[in-house]
Amino acid sequence: MDWQQKLQQGAQFFKYFGQRCSADKINVTAGHLTYVSLLSLVPLIVVMFTIFSAFPVFEQLQRNIEDALIANLLPTSGEQLKQYIDEFVANASRMTAVGIGFLFVVAVMLISAIDSTLNNIWRDTSKRRFIVSLAIYWMILTLGPVLIGSGLAATSYLISLTQFAEEYVSGVRSFMLWFVPVVTSFVAFVLLYQLVPNRTVKFRYAAFGAVIAAILFELSKQIFSLYITHFPTYQAIYGALATVPILLIWIYLSWNIVLVGAELAVSLEEYQYLNRRSKDKDE
Repeated sequence: MDWQQKLQQGAQFFKYFGQRCSADKINVTAGHLTYVSLLSLVPLIVVMFTIFSAFPVFEQLQRNIEDALIANLLPTSGEQLKQYIDEFVANASRMTAVGIGFLFVVAVMLISAIDSTLNNIWRDTSKRRFIVSLAIYWMILTLGPVLIGSGLAATSYLISLTQFAEEYVSGVRSFMLWFVPVVTSFVAFVLLYQLVPNRTVKFRYAAFGAVIAAILFELSKQIFSLYITHFPTYQAIYGALATVPILLIWIYLSWNIVLVGAELAVSLEEYQYLNRRSKDKDE
């Protein structure tokens, strides 16, 4: 196959990908997930950190997750976000069991919305039994933060080692500070695209969507931070409330990236399947 055929196939694939994104209305879906995130994010964080606070051994993991939230959830207003999180967790410690239960239900709304959205993208209409879904959501809320915190701790340790390597290889620390977050995002996206859908997703397709999503996510963080820093329009208009619209825009942008990665993964799988079927018919 010469380069012209490859170029033509690439153009046909991206045309198919664009048609699929349009059919699924991912910009509208990202808006829905943003709305659900705004309702569910604080309860989700509070539930996770309340679980951590019950076990002092997880104190360092809680700090790791808190640092990651500040770095990824709102790249430009980290200290203010940290203050809000501390206040939310402190308030939750005074809540009753009924209040904590309500927070759990609201937190599950976000996980359920992500589950439903990705299964719609993969055209999977099968439904899990309620008790199975509840068990999965409970595992995500309890075991998920522990796994995330452990991964972040390992990442921090790896980056700290580059301080010693910098003495021998110039530029290695700068490279690792860029490379490690991309790899971390890639792993997170692969797990999301492979584990959430109710059908089997081959690794190569999940990895294709994940690598594009990870690169877009890290680039978006840098560009978004530069824009907010050098063009402080929202701070000038909203003042102390600027965090709210900035958070809204960033969450919406992030969900678009997540959905683009998912659409790329499933589009490649379907496009290759349609190509194979077309060749079989020709033969």
